[in-house]
Order: sequence, then structure tokens, then C-alpha cells
Amino acid sequence: MKKYLNEDLIKIIISLILFIVSFFIQNETVKLIILILSYIIISYEMYIEAFKDFREGEIFNEEFLMILATLGAFYIHSYEEAVMVILLFQIGEYLEDLAVNKSKSSITKLMDLRVDTINIENKGKIPVEEAKINDIFIVKPGEKVPLDGIIIEGETFLDTSSLTGESVPRKVKVNEQILSGCINKDSLIKVKATTTSSTSTVQKIINLIENSNEKKSETETFIRRFAKIYTPIIVVSAILLVLVPTLLGADFNDWLYRSLVFLVTSCPCALVISVPLGYYCGIGKASKEGILIKGSKELENLLNIDYLLLDKTGTITEGVFEVTEINTLMNKKEFLNIVASAEENSIHPIATAIKNKNKEKLLITKNHKEIMGKGISCTINDKKILVGNDKLLESNKIEFKKVHTSGTIIYLSIDNEYKGYLIVSDKIKESSKKLNTLKSVINNDIVILSGDNKNIVESISKDLEIDTFYGELLPEDKVKYVEKYKRKGKVMFVGDGINDAPVIKLADVGVSMGGIGSDAAIEASDIVLMHDDLTKLKTAIEIAKITDKKVKQSIIFALIVKAIVLTLGIFGLSTIILAVFADVGVTLLVILNVLIIFHKKINK
Repeated sequence: MKKYLNEDLIKIIISLILFIVSFFIQNETVKLIILILSYIIISYEMYIEAFKDFREGEIFNEEFLMILATLGAFYIHSYEEAVMVILLFQIGEYLEDLAVNKSKSSITKLMDLRVDTINIENKGKIPVEEAKINDIFIVKPGEKVPLDGIIIEGETFLDTSSLTGESVPRKVKVNEQILSGCINKDSLIKVKATTTSSTSTVQKIINLIENSNEKKSETETFIRRFAKIYTPIIVVSAILLVLVPTLLGADFNDWLYRSLVFLVTSCPCALVISVPLGYYCGIGKASKEGILIKGSKELENLLNIDYLLLDKTGTITEGVFEVTEINTLMNKKEFLNIVASAEENSIHPIATAIKNKNKEKLLITKNHKEIMGKGISCTINDKKILVGNDKLLESNKIEFKKVHTSGTIIYLSIDNEYKGYLIVSDKIKESSKKLNTLKSVINNDIVILSGDNKNIVESISKDLEIDTFYGELLPEDKVKYVEKYKRKGKVMFVGDGINDAPVIKLADVGVSMGGIGSDAAIEASDIVLMHDDLTKLKTAIEIAKITDKKVKQSIIFALIVKAIVLTLGIFGLSTIILAVFADVGVTLLVILNVLIIFHKKINK
């Protein structure tokens, strides 16, 4: 992409003026000098670029084709046409750059969420990079939130549109988590930082967008490979188009002209530019909707999803738990304190709920061990502590009575003796209640995969009218189910926890919840839902379909126009000027076509 569009415009204007002036010059020598001067002004940078590419081994590109065509035009004394070709080409390139820059600036503006400084309480403004976790910072009305954090004083309305696509400001108050990049609309608030600048939501978004071009779609990859093979074939074909008829007695200049038309028409720039730009616009559109897609490959993979597999906790449900019941013969405060102490190092939402409920000082734990899919083993006051689900107690051959009720059941064993249980409850997200809308964009089935109690999973499935569900699954069980469904078709899996990371990675399309999702899950995923709204999956699939449609339209249109002009050129019915339209003009049209993606209204 060119950096200095104003300079390019000046060169185009000067060259165009000289070209027009040449038509009023009667002296042929002076006229030729003016045309050559016009040609040099508009093309010398192209020659420099072509020479650099030649040194790097990249010979056959659009600059090479244009240089070859214009030099050929000079050879057959078509001076005006030679200048006109290069002038139209450069005007086209300038307009292309404007279009691409407009698209990228829109996305850059969308992602311009960073804040350089942060107002730390009792310290004043410092670079945001110097802020630490647990620092208290102040956000005034109109300011962007610099770091993720929890409000400790005040309440306000936040504009979250840049992150989530939500147009309505969200009211937040004390003890609520807020994300960096949001704009404070109403009142001053004090916030306790929960991330640094390098781990904030804003930085995650920026990293995803900056890396979005690394993974190319199959279509994009094919077009690039095609262009590298296609261009040399075109050059050879153009040479044969001159030599063969000439050897058979045809007029050399006539067939040289046809060959030049063939060269200019055959430039693949419409395909090479429009396809990646189309996917870039699709990714940008998704970002505007609060959906972060890591690359064009991931966007393309959203097409034709056969099975949607969903985690439950934190994905379908709020993931905000509270202890609703404690059943034990022990002192309940002591019981809760032991369980909370065992869960001290866990970041799971259920563990957080238990720790929030406990008001006692945590006990010192030793020999702490997390048993995946079951619970925690540790030592407290030289006593063996087991905290977890029924599978944990069964695997340790501890006698207990299994509880069947709604909510997540956490059992406690001390020195292999059952001591009771507590119940942690969750609730279904409002957005999850609209999961049925996704059935219109999923080819086959929606399935819930959960590590939670089967009764709980069944109850939630019935409420959401989802027929297929599996409960009490270990992480490795989820892997097996994903593999099973992958054998049947293309699978999308949505999760939020660190235990979901392997499954997210395994799925054809892995999706994580950006608001509450773990770093591991986000890192493993192809798509991040910043608003933790499952209905956004429908929006993502719709964007993928629109992008695919526009990209294919561009490819077909470009090929049809080029085929027509090529055919006309071979039979001597086309001109170099028409050939330039078939190249530059078509390129502009397909660029405008794919730019529609960014402004297209999505059916929600």
C-alpha cells in the first residue's frame, strides 16, 4: 500500500496536465518530449519497484506487465496510448489505496481503544504500562476505562459499543467488573485494577486484530498461489501471441498490439486485492458487533456448521454462583472455611462463589493438588481434605449418600470420612434463552456438554428446548464427544473455562466467552464473544455468509469481464484503454463491492 497519497495525487495531476497539453502541440518532436516527460513522472516509481522485485526474484507482477505493455506501445509508436495506459493504471491504484485506507481506518478507529495514561489514586497520572494489579484508579465522565477492574466507589453508565457492539449504555455499580476500552458516560468512579496493560481486554482485542491476517482462508491462499503461477503463463502466452502469427506471415505490429491488450487485461490485481480485502472487511464488521475473529481462515470456517456444542457453566449460564445451602453436622462456618481454604487457588466460578461466601480467615493448605474433573485434594492441620464432586469421593472409596437436586453439589471429606455438602447455584443468561434462533443457521443439532450434575444439565436443556445433552463429563469426555461429532460433520464448540481450552482447540471452530472466559480458553479459540452473548454466533455466521458471497461475486465478475475483453483482444476488437478498464476498472468495482460488507446491515 502506498504511504503518501497526496504526493501520488500531485504526480497524477502534473502528468495528466502534460498529457492534455500534448494534444495542442503541433511539433511532433516537442509533442513526443512532453509525452515522455508525462510518462516518466507517472511511472518512475513503478520502474523502481519493479527493479526491487526483480532483485528479490519476483519478476512477474502487475508492474512488470504494465511496463512491458507500455514499452511495447512506444515501440509501435502508440505514444498517447502508452501514457494513457500508465496514467489510468496509476489513477486506479490511487483510488484503490483510498478505498483500502478507508476500510482499514474504519477498523483502526474501531480498535482505537488504548489509553496512554491512568489516573492512580494518590499518585496522579502515570503511563498505563506502569499500573499494577490492585491499584486504585479514577475514571472521570467522558474518559475511557484504561484497565479491567472492579468498581469500589460510585456508579455510572458505560458506553460499551466499541467492545460489544451494544448501542445502549450499561449501568454499573460497586462490586461490578468493568472492561478496559469502555467509556464512562455519567459519573466519576473508582476502580480496583484486576489486570495490567499487557493482559487487559483492550490489549487482547488489539492482539487479535493485529494477528488476524496471519491465518489465510482457503480461498485467499488459492488466489495468491494462482496469481504466482498465472502471471508467468500470461507473459509466455503474450509472447506466443506475437511470434506464432508473425511466423505464419501476419503483420507483426498488429499482433504485438493484440499481445499488449492481452497482457494488460490479464493482470490479476482485481483478484489479489479484493479477496483479502473482503475477508478483512468481514473481520472488521464482526469486530464492530463485538465478535473477534482471529483470521480469514476462521471466518471461512463459520460456513456450513453442522453441530453446535456448548459448555454450560459460564457459557449458557451466568457463571456467577452463590452458595444456597450447606448441609453438615459440623459447624457450618468451620465447614465452609475448610472448603474455601481448599479452593483458595482455584479461579473457577464455583470456587469463587464459595470463597465469597466464607468470612473466616483461610486456613493454611499443604500438598495441594487439583484433580481434573473431580475436585481438590490437600492437607489442612495434617488432615487429608477432599473437596469436589461425587466422582472424587467414589474414586477414594468414601461412603456417602449422593445428593440429587438442582445446583452444583460440592462434597467434603476429612481423613476419608464424609462430612457433608454444600450447593452452589447458577442461573441461565437472558441471551441463552434465545438459543433457538441459532437453529436456523446450524445444519443439524445443538448439544450441551457439561461437567455438572446430569439432573441440572437436563433441567437447563428442557428450559432451552435443546434435545441433546450430556452431563457429568470430564474434560477428556468432552474431547471424545467433539471427536465423535467431528466424524459426522463440522463442529463449533463454545466454552469459557480453562478446562474447555483443549476442546475449543480441537473443534473446527472454537469459540470462547471474552467477558468472563479464561485466558487459556481465549488463546485456544478461533472466535471470542466479547459480550458473552451466544446469539452473536448467528451474527458471526451471517457475516461469514455475506463475506463469502461478496468475495465469490468479485471473483466471478472479474473473471467474466477479463474473459470477454481477452477474447475481443485476440480478435483485434479491443484496445489497450479497454484492457486497462478490464484491469483497473474491474479492480475498483470489486473493491467497492467487498467494502459493502463493512456497512451491510445484519439480520439479528
